[in-house]
Amino acid sequence: MHDARRDRRPRPPAQHRGPQKRGAEQAIGSSRGGLTTKIHAVVDALGNPVAIALTAGQVSDFSQALPLLAQVAPRAVIADKAYDGDAVITALAERGIVPVIPSKANRRIARDTDFALYRERNLVERFFNKLKGFRAIATRYDKLASTFLAAVYLVSAVIWLN
Repeated sequence: MHDARRDRRPRPPAQHRGPQKRGAEQAIGSSRGGLTTKIHAVVDALGNPVAIALTAGQVSDFSQALPLLAQVAPRAVIADKAYDGDAVITALAERGIVPVIPSKANRRIARDTDFALYRERNLVERFFNKLKGFRAIATRYDKLASTFLAAVYLVSAVIWLN
């Protein structure tokens, strides 16, 4: 009897076909929407990108805060509640940078925030809107993280020039 589930062609078993390709991390991860990549960015007072990083979709935004902030020397950092952690606040205070980050609802002692300055956070959102206006960035057809990051840098340069 022929079993339709089995392939009758002669070939070696799966474990002997060769080693599995284990390449470098390609910044593709699963989140609620499927396979995604997060782009983390620091922008200046004009909304131009200064530092950019890629991570997989399930990685926390908080994990990229300190590496990105180490690349710049601002007088103040404006960020949303996701970056309200003691590690980031302490690192900013040690460098003499004013944190303009609202306190999370579960923080025991709420910090004061300059909400007039916090309104400028829309510059980051506007940068991401411009970035996602380019189809190659919005859809990520590139397999390699290095190729995708190069495309993000190229589009960032175009945004910087406009």
